[in-house]
Amino acid sequence: MNRSLFDYVLITLKGLAMGAADVVPGVSGGTIAFISGIYEELITSINNVNLDLLKTLRKEGIKAAWKQLNGNFLFALLIGIGISILSLAKVIKSLLNNEPVLLWAFFFGLVIASILFIGKQIKTWNWKTILGFTLGAIIAYYITTLPSGEQSINSSWFIFIAGALAICAMILPGISGAFILVLLGAYEPVLGAINNKDIKTIAIFAVGAVVGLLSFSKILKWLFSNYNNLTLAVLSGFILGSLNKIWPWKIITGTRVDSHGETVNVYGKSILPNTFETTNNLDSQLLFAIVLMVVGFLTIFIMEKFATKKQSN
Repeated sequence: MNRSLFDYVLITLKGLAMGAADVVPGVSGGTIAFISGIYEELITSINNVNLDLLKTLRKEGIKAAWKQLNGNFLFALLIGIGISILSLAKVIKSLLNNEPVLLWAFFFGLVIASILFIGKQIKTWNWKTILGFTLGAIIAYYITTLPSGEQSINSSWFIFIAGALAICAMILPGISGAFILVLLGAYEPVLGAINNKDIKTIAIFAVGAVVGLLSFSKILKWLFSNYNNLTLAVLSGFILGSLNKIWPWKIITGTRVDSHGETVNVYGKSILPNTFETTNNLDSQLLFAIVLMVVGFLTIFIMEKFATKKQSN
């Protein structure tokens, strides 16, 4: 595929958006990849990392192997994801601690729009796709109701496994890798390692992520090739069910100490905005939250229109 420098700049920007989403416990970078039109190319490119690639490298050299890998695409995307995670980790964490309602409201609008976008890709609705959609929604909703890990675990083997599981969720639209880390009790040590430039922990997490990515991407590739409609339906259901996790208004069940020694709120089940004010004695920020929901929704709408226009040219 012949691409211009501008095309690769756009791919890097999409990587920035994916990285920002993956930092938030509740939003999937895979969703961003899907709605920005690069999801299937991403899965295909990841699947190019195999024994055939090593054979090409040995027989034909680096240039041929890089082309087979679709290296320019992956490099541009990974640059964006890396820059975003390293630069936005502190910002996102600060917003989660200080303006959780407004941050979740923006992502809530974004995810609602992504459900409509992915749902439009389903060519035929029948009992199989409806069942897949329903089961996906129920499973994702159940996951969001699971209690978060109470204690952070820092052992190397645990960080490795957390990386493998989280990356699978990160490339699956609707399931947040960061939320999986929260459930495992690994979110704080991983985010703390990024903020503190803990190279050892980051490296162990990265190796686990690579192992998980290479194995899970093959399953996704097979599903899209053989059961495209059903796979899209299940993914749409996953995203719908995950909305409970990112609902802006929740009961504050207590506090915890984060990786920097700061006391932050722990949020429980979803409630209505007026109940949020009386239960938590906090401003629901309803008007601003609605505005940010609309902004999030329109962000996806604009991205979809832009991607459609690029594909038609």
